Amino acid sequence: MMEQEMREKAKNAMRLILEAARFEVEEVDEPLDLSAVRDGVCLLVLCSNDRDLISQFDKTNYSLMIDDHEMNCKKLLFTLEKDTATENCIQWGIDEFVRYTGEAVLADILARELALDLTPTKAKKAAVAAAIAEKEEPSGITLPHFPIKLSEQAAIRTGGVQGAAKLRFIPYYLFHYQSSGEQVYKDRRIPFDADGWGAINAINGIKIDLDGKLVEESEIPGGAEVCDPHIRKDEATERIVTELIDHLTQKVRIKQEKGDAIFYEEKILKPDRKNITIDSKQVYVPVWQIRGKKIVEVNAFTGELLSEPMDEGVEVF
Repeated sequence: MMEQEMREKAKNAMRLILEAARFEVEEVDEPLDLSAVRDGVCLLVLCSNDRDLISQFDKTNYSLMIDDHEMNCKKLLFTLEKDTATENCIQWGIDEFVRYTGEAVLADILARELALDLTPTKAKKAAVAAAIAEKEEPSGITLPHFPIKLSEQAAIRTGGVQGAAKLRFIPYYLFHYQSSGEQVYKDRRIPFDADGWGAINAINGIKIDLDGKLVEESEIPGGAEVCDPHIRKDEATERIVTELIDHLTQKVRIKQEKGDAIFYEEKILKPDRKNITIDSKQVYVPVWQIRGKKIVEVNAFTGELLSEPMDEGVEVF
């Protein structure tokens, strides 16, 4: 049995978690502990280690009447008994309890909403098993891509949204540019030396900094989606050259004196296009896209929550 004092503490912690997820929480009569309502979702909460009580909770269907509208209730069980299995409950053990308690405190500090996974345990296990099987199945696709450093669950935590996560490989044109040459005007020598790396998203044209030495040529996980480029390689190269010329262009102002008069002469000096070389190749950046109440994307290589979508037509918050 869960001692009464322990059960009371567990109930208070569950209230904290649910309120951080924007539920309206109330205590209910024993043997249950709490009810929580939000956006047409009703939760009944039981904190217990009693197998008989848990079994009865698992088998019973509950409903709540609000404004003459009857709502079927989901059941949330918190138990310390690791061997307990339920068929019709959302079951939390120590791991979920610790995770959500900590995240609830952080959500309160940051004044943001806590995202909860309220998938019934049985359905969740089936979905996880299917997802693992799909991901363990070799894809048979080898691509030059940046390594996946962020797991699915870590991406969901970073995104702050519970939902289905899909690994997508976004095409980029990775380029290495070099510029040389100079121009001399009057007594001024203007060099146009430059050397660097960059990358352009081959779908939406957004530029980011990437180190080409980190690209690996290997098979991608099964179940991942490989996105097609919308921008041609020659279009991306032309943009890189144009932007590099603009960046290296300089305005030179020279002071001259003739008798008692002083005047300034200005001249704009640009690098010669033939002195610019661009080496580019198509690579892929792994991105976790999480679809829940809203859609968020997390860079699986850097761990960064994206403020702009990697793909067109994706709403990112």
